[in-house]
Amino acid sequence: MHNISLVHAKFDGDAFRRSAHKGLKPLTFTERGDHLARALREHLPQRYDAAIRVLLRSLTPARSETDRSGLEVFFYLPHSAFIAMYGLDPEHNGGRDPFEISMKAQYEITRRFTAEFSIRPFLARDPERTLAVLARWTRDPCPHVRRLCSEGPRPRLPWGMRLRAFVRDPRPCVPILEALKDDPSLYVRRSVANHLGDIAKDHLDLAIDLCERWRKGASAERLWLIRHALRHPAKKGHARALRLRAMAR
Repeated sequence: MHNISLVHAKFDGDAFRRSAHKGLKPLTFTERGDHLARALREHLPQRYDAAIRVLLRSLTPARSETDRSGLEVFFYLPHSAFIAMYGLDPEHNGGRDPFEISMKAQYEITRRFTAEFSIRPFLARDPERTLAVLARWTRDPCPHVRRLCSEGPRPRLPWGMRLRAFVRDPRPCVPILEALKDDPSLYVRRSVANHLGDIAKDHLDLAIDLCERWRKGASAERLWLIRHALRHPAKKGHARALRLRAMAR
């Protein structure tokens, strides 16, 4: 609230506080993010792109570290929810497509918190355009942005909405995984491995075929990625997964 007041003189902090507190107590953690996003909607400019520009001006400096952060980053949970709730439809933006400003906002949010949840409605509604943006971001210098490219479109991201199209057919995401399989950051490579693990739950042969191809000429880091990706089918005794994990040593 204070950050917004610093950049937007018309922001009524007291009125926002009243809206934010009303009905907040019984809500779950994620429900509170949505509730606060709705309160922001009441007290920011009604046109979505104008509201987003206010929020972007209010952001604190981006994070550079990739080790686990404390709960302070969840300060941006309502910002993320705001994008997911209002950033898809032109009706919230004076009839103009809000896609580009929403992508810009998610780029900035993921450098401070994460956009892995807020980007999923965009992947569900407009997968080709959203994947094209993520493909560009695989070359971004920020590891938080590169990780989003893999983590955001995971078919079965824990606590995230199910991306049913990618559960049925994960192949549109494979070029992104290819681009990130040798990323210099373990933080990113772990996400690639977890994405492959999601694929393996529904398309095990596809995941193993991909890992077999990646094993050829693989670095030690990529071999670790392969072992991590196949750990669950190996625990279930799947012969190909066991064999490939043994070979990826």
